[in-house]
Amino acid sequence: MKSTVSELIRRKRLLKHVLLGLIAVLGLICLYNGSTFAPGTEEVISLDEGTDPITGSFRPKRDYFDELFEDQELNPEVPKSLPVCDTRHSELIPCLDRHLIYQLKLKLNLTLMEHYERHCPPAERRYNCLIPPPSGYKIPIRWPESRDEVWKANIPHTHLAQEKSDQNWMIVMGEKIRFPGGGTHFHSGADKYIASIASMLKFPGDKLNNGGNIRTVLDVGCGVASFGAYLLPLGIIAMSLAPNDVHQNQIQFALERGIPSTLGVLGTKRLPYPSRSFEMAHCSRCRIDWLQRDGILLLELDRLLRPGGYFVYSSPEAYAHDPENRRIWNSMHDLLRRMCWRVVSRRDQTVIWAKSLSNSCYLKRPLGTNPPLCSSDNDPDMSWNVHMKACITQYSTKMHKGKGSGLEPWPSRLMGPPPRLDEIGVSVDQFQEDSDTWHHRVMEYWKQMRSVIQKNSIRNVMDMNSNLGGFAAALKEKDVWVMNVAPVNMSSRLKIVYDRGLIGTVHDWCESFSTYPRTYDLLHAWRVFSEIQDRGCSVEDLLIEMDRMLRPEGFVIIRDKSSIVDHIRKFLTALKWDGYSLEVEPKIDPLSLNDERVVIARKQLWGDDDDEIL
Repeated sequence: MKSTVSELIRRKRLLKHVLLGLIAVLGLICLYNGSTFAPGTEEVISLDEGTDPITGSFRPKRDYFDELFEDQELNPEVPKSLPVCDTRHSELIPCLDRHLIYQLKLKLNLTLMEHYERHCPPAERRYNCLIPPPSGYKIPIRWPESRDEVWKANIPHTHLAQEKSDQNWMIVMGEKIRFPGGGTHFHSGADKYIASIASMLKFPGDKLNNGGNIRTVLDVGCGVASFGAYLLPLGIIAMSLAPNDVHQNQIQFALERGIPSTLGVLGTKRLPYPSRSFEMAHCSRCRIDWLQRDGILLLELDRLLRPGGYFVYSSPEAYAHDPENRRIWNSMHDLLRRMCWRVVSRRDQTVIWAKSLSNSCYLKRPLGTNPPLCSSDNDPDMSWNVHMKACITQYSTKMHKGKGSGLEPWPSRLMGPPPRLDEIGVSVDQFQEDSDTWHHRVMEYWKQMRSVIQKNSIRNVMDMNSNLGGFAAALKEKDVWVMNVAPVNMSSRLKIVYDRGLIGTVHDWCESFSTYPRTYDLLHAWRVFSEIQDRGCSVEDLLIEMDRMLRPEGFVIIRDKSSIVDHIRKFLTALKWDGYSLEVEPKIDPLSLNDERVVIARKQLWGDDDDEIL
């Protein structure tokens, strides 16, 4: 199928070359006649009385749409509409599409879960069309009510409710699906299960946050993320992780509920997070073979846990007494002992290990002990498309001497300068300046959007270029969570995001993101488009990808070079993002580009009969 957008891009480039040639010829003529050739200047629009003098002038909405209409009339390469995908693609995840894997005849090792890892379509096989919502789609139920119920029409899959009916995962009730808070190993509720874990660790008041010292948790094989949902009131944020497997809609349910979660699998490649990101890892009947390939999956958890971090394991291997489960338990216990983990508590169906606080145990192991220590050229923070290694990462000399991460308890760590700043060459003053700048920027964003933002209408937020996490930190008083995305060229900075008590992932924006359609209420793109354009990637492809991720009535905030914003706003109507839009030349601050503008737009709610179907 020939790509409509790709054809538009080709025509645009051809037109650009023709225009450049004409300009060159006209310039020579003017020089020959002693004249000067200068472009026309844009009309200056005066401020209205209600415009904030700090942020600058906004384009009146009427003039903006007049200008857009002129752009479309004068520039035929700007589409007035984009094709809509067939409704069978309403849940398309381009880089986790098992139909694509089958069609491309990829030779993957199913026993290593390679078929659940990312495999993106080549350019000629991309779906350059808008993903329609399912029939009967409704604006999602708002947080916090969404924790406990969602519209069935938005995720019309009830097989999990039937399959897990004895485990209290979810219940279908009329037009809604309800989530009682149960799980495979906590039928009576995640809240009671969480309190029991805190009791096992002897934390004060049976509070798992331990006075703010437990903040970031990795929940592997999370189901519908009820464990993560009931951690939130404790000031704990979990990266709830599950693959797009036979229970393929579990993460879709989690995101619809407004719970931090993402698609991913422990397969052959590192998870896209830096080293020492989590205080705790959790597995409740996650059905992972932890002993495979010399314990490589446990070693990946070891890479991700902070010094002294905990691994909470609730599974038959931890308590069952049949020969096979006893064999697995003995082998795991031996492997983790050689990895310098120790059992800190064991009760009923759960065992908790703790990772070593320093290098002392590693240095005392007999020569030749497996798993080996990683070589000095192994960078534990490299995580994008990097294969796992069956080795142990030692701590730095500074961390070894300190015997811990050196982080303040939550919430103090959010604004305090993290110890790893010096690893990325950022000073404390620069960190503070970044935090202050984003505080003011976010205040202005909300000020300009306040007339159209309904109460609790924004819950799932993505910062597509998180830098040091300043954007997310500035939202601390809002009842939202932020997926902080570090583009591949800035991936080293994601460790600062985690040190602040936030969560995020590494990603290449030349590719599709691993999430279901309609999962975010707000997408913030700061310099993202100019970065991918410099690498030769398509701005139009990224706009279509953002539309896929964005919920109907959700917002985009794009902050970039003026030329980029000029180009993007020509596509707002075609994307159906023109129900509300605003453009501003923002106040100059320490992070500003020389020529920078902001466009804010809102996606409309539309059905699958609104346009041509592909």
